[in-house]
Amino acid sequence: MEVLGNIHSIETCGTVDGPGIRFVVFFQGCPMRCQYCHNPDTWSNENNQLFSPSDILDKYNGVKEFCKGGITVTGGEPLLQIDFLINLFKLFKLHKIHTALDTSGITFNKDNPDKFNELIKYTDLVLLDIKHIDNAEHKKLTGHSNENILDFARYLSKHNVPVWIRHVVVPEITYNEKYLSELGKFLAELNNIKALDILPYHNMAIKKYEKLNIPYKLKETPPLLKEDALKARNIIISTYQKYHK
Repeated sequence: MEVLGNIHSIETCGTVDGPGIRFVVFFQGCPMRCQYCHNPDTWSNENNQLFSPSDILDKYNGVKEFCKGGITVTGGEPLLQIDFLINLFKLFKLHKIHTALDTSGITFNKDNPDKFNELIKYTDLVLLDIKHIDNAEHKKLTGHSNENILDFARYLSKHNVPVWIRHVVVPEITYNEKYLSELGKFLAELNNIKALDILPYHNMAIKKYEKLNIPYKLKETPPLLKEDALKARNIIISTYQKYHK
């Protein structure tokens, strides 16, 4: 019997979820409560739509001419359903389809990596979301420590799994020279980074929060200007270049 995945939704022709045009699968369920999250409807672990890996492959095959970049899984947090994820990626790799995992890495446990060792056999790329480099500030922003996330980043580097780093820059929270420099210094420890995506904070999810009757904690925070996003990126990269060997 195939393991079933709890899926929120599926999007075809994704253009910001890895290389090329992607087939994007949104997993249901997430342990974190990021204050700027634009998918709060994926937080709940309650069953939404149940799919087998072969169900998802069938859907991919129906649009594969338009999604030649491959499959990206996101959420929610896909690693909450790691058994299903392993089976899904294993099936897609059997069909020689590029696989990408968009994750925070929050569930990683460096003392029990067996399932992750299996997962990375079938993972071509990880889009790793680092929410905040400072642990105390990370807890304020997401409700969780960042220790597992940083451990996961080191693990991926050790196993030479290609990574795109993603970082949302929020005014007065992560748009801070000290924190951006610390992030660049941390990234300099890693040897597998293929891209850095700086994502300027926006507040376009406010209406969704209102509809779901969830308080939006950053309602008074203005969107980050493009020029400030560029400044943030330059701080991270210059620090990375200073410390990377």
